[in-house]
Amino acid sequence: MSGLPREILKWIQSLDLSHPVKNTKRDFSNGCLVAEIFSWYYPQEIQMHSYDNGASLATKMGNWSQLQTFFQRQGFGISKEVIDGTIHCKPGAAALLVEKIYTLLTNRVVKKVRTDDELDFTDTGYQAQLPAHARSTASMAIKNNIANTELSTDPDRILCQQKAQSIINSHVEHRRKERSDDPHRFGIKPTLGELCPR
Repeated sequence: MSGLPREILKWIQSLDLSHPVKNTKRDFSNGCLVAEIFSWYYPQEIQMHSYDNGASLATKMGNWSQLQTFFQRQGFGISKEVIDGTIHCKPGAAALLVEKIYTLLTNRVVKKVRTDDELDFTDTGYQAQLPAHARSTASMAIKNNIANTELSTDPDRILCQQKAQSIINSHVEHRRKERSDDPHRFGIKPTLGELCPR
């Protein structure tokens, strides 16, 4: 359950959920645990027999469509990007969702809750921590940042191509920055203009 603050972990354990949370990203992706959490606070609104605890994409989409309807009815401000990130097991998405749910239901503020402006469910933070020789290539960046389930839920090919292109553009920009920061690593020799005395 890494990525969640201690007070949220204690809160989740106090709810006595039917399935223990071991892997935040995987356990919350189908929406069943989210529905169970809300059923503790809204027992008349959410009936657990309507939710299926499966791992298939169809099950996830069905559960989350019911939850989105409930969120809209109640006026909860849980964005579609966070929900999509949770469905597709994006890094940090499920933790952000649980933090928002905790804030909504308990009226307590978690110190590290991020805003919607900071939504970045890519692995750029992880890649920045790696040494330069271990960072991913452009094709690996696409594989790591676009899940197969994303491609099957978005029937619009142009949108999928735009996602892939933005990942490639980000990767190229990072490589360009690496080259300018450490030109000796890439064997970049100074140009004639740079060698001339002025």
